[in-house]
Amino acid sequence: MDMKLKETFVGAWEKYFDKGELPLVFFYTNQPGGVELVKPALAHQCFLGVLSRVRKGASLCFNVDSIGCGGGKRFLGFTQELRPNFEFFLSCGIPGVMEGERYKKSPELVLEAVKHLPKMEAPAEFITWKRWDKLEESDAPEVVVFFGTPDILSGLFTLANFEEVEPHGVLAPFSSGCGSIVTYPYLEKDFDRPHAFLGMFDVSARPFVPKTMLTFAAPMKKFTRMVGNMAESFLITSSWGKVRKRISSF
Repeated sequence: MDMKLKETFVGAWEKYFDKGELPLVFFYTNQPGGVELVKPALAHQCFLGVLSRVRKGASLCFNVDSIGCGGGKRFLGFTQELRPNFEFFLSCGIPGVMEGERYKKSPELVLEAVKHLPKMEAPAEFITWKRWDKLEESDAPEVVVFFGTPDILSGLFTLANFEEVEPHGVLAPFSSGCGSIVTYPYLEKDFDRPHAFLGMFDVSARPFVPKTMLTFAAPMKKFTRMVGNMAESFLITSSWGKVRKRISSF
């Protein structure tokens, strides 16, 4: 990790976003090192619920057994399997067998939608999560994830588009909560011009995040450019000053 970048961002974040939460980062590794390895899940458990500990400052490492949700295992790349009867689970359900989430109109539509799901394979045994201020020089963050209010997201969204010609520098694909902060940004980490991603629109994941927050996730390459642009962007204008006052008083 570039420690100069770490400190530069913290200073700029405090200056322009005041009371916004510091972002989280993740990276895959074959060695958990001194980071706490999350114990195997004993029952179904949303990955976002556990991730709340990282937002509070804990550094955590997960392997396939640490994740108590089939979707979480898949969207973090530890398996390619979908639960049995997934097409019914995501749509109308099966009477007497399972209640459907009704996120898609029909099982047939789900089967077609699955063909468009991104496929990701974890490149290592573990995925480590840290809050930005907990990063060490030996870390190699791959994606940066913000949990933010609409005002903070407006700033991140605009900053992500600051040096982009086309109007789609930030995307919001239909996805699970963990897919929006892991799968989509991770798959673009090596792109020359990666996108950033808005997320946490997943109704099932919403109870595990504050009601005022969504997420913004950017591959490290995208994020580094954003940090480099902060001091010459709209963040120094009176327009942003008005928004910043609301962030400060939230």
